Amino acid sequence: MSFFGEAKNAFESFTSHIKKEIDNIQGDDEPSVQSQSNTENSSNIIQGQNGGNRFDSFAPPRTGNEAKWYVDGCGYMWAVSVAIEEARDSIWILDWWLSPELYLRRPPTENENYRIDRMLLAAAERGVKVNVIIYKEVSQILTLCSDHTKKALQLHPNIAVFRHPDHAPSGQVIQSELVSSIQNFSLKSLQLADVPADAFKALYGVNKDVVLYWAHHEKLCLVDGDIAFMGGLDLCFGRWDTNSHPLADAHPTDINKALFPGQDFNNARVYDFEDVTNWENNKLDRTKNSRMGWSDISICLRGPVVQDLRAHFVQRWNFIFEEKYDVRKDPRYTDLTFDPNGIPKGYYQENGMNSFAILGRQRQRGQEDPEVTERSFGGGERHHGHGFHLPGGPGGIFDRLRRGDVDNSGDSYGDRGSASMSVQLVRSCTEWSNGVAKEHSIANAYIDVIRSSQHFVYIENQFFITATGEDQHPVRNKIGAAIVERVVRAYQNGKRFKVIVCMPAVPAFAGDLHADDSLGTRAIMEFQYHSICRGGHSIMEEIEKAGVPDSKQYIRFYNLRNYDRINAGSAMSEVHDASGINYEDARREHDDIVGAGYDGRGEGTGAYYGRLNPAYEQYQEAGAQVRDGSKYDSVSACYMDYGPSIKDIPWSGSVEAEFNAYVSEELYIHSKVLIADDRVVICGSANLNDRSQLGDHDSEIAVVIQDPTPIESEMNHEPYQASQFASSLRRQLFRKHLGLLPHQVPTRPDDNFLPLSHAPNAYDWGSPADVLVRDVLSDEFEELWTVTAATNTQIFTKAFHVIPADNVRNWGDYKEFFSKLFVSPSKEDDKEKIPARYEYGHVVKEEFPGGVAELKDSLDRVRGSLVEMPLLFMDGVDFAKEGLTLNALTDEVYT
Repeated sequence: MSFFGEAKNAFESFTSHIKKEIDNIQGDDEPSVQSQSNTENSSNIIQGQNGGNRFDSFAPPRTGNEAKWYVDGCGYMWAVSVAIEEARDSIWILDWWLSPELYLRRPPTENENYRIDRMLLAAAERGVKVNVIIYKEVSQILTLCSDHTKKALQLHPNIAVFRHPDHAPSGQVIQSELVSSIQNFSLKSLQLADVPADAFKALYGVNKDVVLYWAHHEKLCLVDGDIAFMGGLDLCFGRWDTNSHPLADAHPTDINKALFPGQDFNNARVYDFEDVTNWENNKLDRTKNSRMGWSDISICLRGPVVQDLRAHFVQRWNFIFEEKYDVRKDPRYTDLTFDPNGIPKGYYQENGMNSFAILGRQRQRGQEDPEVTERSFGGGERHHGHGFHLPGGPGGIFDRLRRGDVDNSGDSYGDRGSASMSVQLVRSCTEWSNGVAKEHSIANAYIDVIRSSQHFVYIENQFFITATGEDQHPVRNKIGAAIVERVVRAYQNGKRFKVIVCMPAVPAFAGDLHADDSLGTRAIMEFQYHSICRGGHSIMEEIEKAGVPDSKQYIRFYNLRNYDRINAGSAMSEVHDASGINYEDARREHDDIVGAGYDGRGEGTGAYYGRLNPAYEQYQEAGAQVRDGSKYDSVSACYMDYGPSIKDIPWSGSVEAEFNAYVSEELYIHSKVLIADDRVVICGSANLNDRSQLGDHDSEIAVVIQDPTPIESEMNHEPYQASQFASSLRRQLFRKHLGLLPHQVPTRPDDNFLPLSHAPNAYDWGSPADVLVRDVLSDEFEELWTVTAATNTQIFTKAFHVIPADNVRNWGDYKEFFSKLFVSPSKEDDKEKIPARYEYGHVVKEEFPGGVAELKDSLDRVRGSLVEMPLLFMDGVDFAKEGLTLNALTDEVYT
């Protein structure tokens, strides 16, 4: 029986219960008094923003911009630290989660001044005005601890922090009784197809003026009104990572080499940031467990588009100020005045609103769902059966460049003076989030760019939940329909065309998938499988219904996974014996010394700089006497370009200990990017799901980037003129996934660690690795991509019995392949079973009768982290039929 089915009465009954409970809401640890006048003012500024701009955005495409990409958090956060350090006037930050104790450069012991709270305080002390807006979570449901963030940052009059939204009328939060009823709610045989839209909305979002679960999800940092950082990376725990994505961070002879202190060493598949009160119980023992790698993308912008980002921030800030903070009369809380630079005067008012918008105007289009719009990408009109005019088509920016209509004198990818890019800000926002009419220009951009693409579309996103039509209720965004239409058109026209999607194998929620506390995880996975390949109306099914013999010839789905080796051999034992100190005890003191604690609590050891810290100091003194013990604390370089062979990496300790030291985990994709034809990039904070795309749910921002600076390339073995920005970003990502980038060392910054004000992107055009990924449609690239993914998948499946897997089709398979072998990652899993033989994520030794040498022979063939997405996983059962708890479904869908 399908997941999409018949839970109508249960949902209506529960949402009715919610409405009754709302009447009894009271109290908040941060009272938010709202005057009647402010309520009236808030309603007056709700207005239609889109005056005929492309994608119905509040902002038009703007030329004369610079853009720079950052793949993963290491280089991005270093660049942010440079910009903050150089700020002279203002720093504006929007974040879903901001961790004050986050180190922007690593290792922490060498970068004490680069913890973000210290950097913002130093900026405030030199006169910089710091304005921060963070998402205010329902504390019983998400433990982002925004209250701690606010208190930890507001240490100077020049720093002001807003938390938003409040979760009840007049700014009061939902009481624990209501939250408890949500957490404990469960539906048996849950199916969502027949749920009325109003009932689902009331249960899962906004009920009148009460914001239940929608979130501010943007990630934005604006410095001096001149430079902007945005994309998928929050400035919070768990996001910093290198291109190599090491899973191990145990350093037996020198703890100061640790890259992931405190809560930054996180594996959301085992524990999440959840137990704030009993913080010490929320730890991974890094001598036994791996972290989970974090793959992400952000960008840096300069030019006129920064003014649109400033306008968006001012809109949000002033809306929240009038709604919540004006009546507090705290001198640090004031409204902002917008004075744009570099764009035509009169486009925005001083409050950031569009000057041409009529107050209270609600455009009819603004109330529609984000389906395929008639206003096409590049401004062309729709051609039935032939897509849309492309920017690279007749009259497009590439033709104008060739004709000389665009001044490109002196532009090159290595020229810091290049500022020729067209960049348009698009967003998802509405009354509750920005005090404006609903805007879903991100969804419009996705749909139009997909429909207008000529050769390929690459999507890398944390989620993939979309609909191909009206039969997949409650899913409403129609990005899936655009993919189907474009693929079918390519088949009918006899054209080669590809869609490649990279997404996580499993949502980053803790727990064994068979455990009761993973019902929500299974529900989200079911939504995704029904979007991709199951349920009767998925993308692949609809493509084949239209006459395409094999949809896999046009669209494929992939995940990322990697491995590492924990250096917990004899060197660690030697240091322990010499010092009398356990590694984890010394490590906890180290983490308290660098101040990497969550919610300000830390490890509770009392250790800090300037005092005697006996465990840490005794361990470090003993470790200095052991030679070469930390040379191979991670082996993540082995699957990167020019990396050593795993067979050549020595091990100090027993064979049994080395077997137990190997670990694997999914490399979690948190990116939110679409690249079409190596000419167009959409990058921002928006996931590919309804929460991010509909406009009246989570608030999001993204940019559509077209760089006219050409690069000679190939497409399907034919000469092709690509965009330098789009092509270099796509090639950088593909090379990372295929292991064609060198190992990244965080203490060796290059130009890709710097903001645009210092250097553009560095990319090695024409190198052997670059040539391998140049032509997405070539047979040679397809073989490289598919064979690498297949080989990696086979190795990981055998060595680690990873879940999900194609050979696991039902719960019986699941038990035999996984459950009976491994300690459950779920703390709620109380199923009776034979004690497991292996810790979660470790090697299944019986698969290698030849011993650890056979294992190394196998792992030596792993390249990069690309693996196939197992589309057959659990296709023999209704994966979510046992029901779900609302809390499990909603908790981290925000992420």
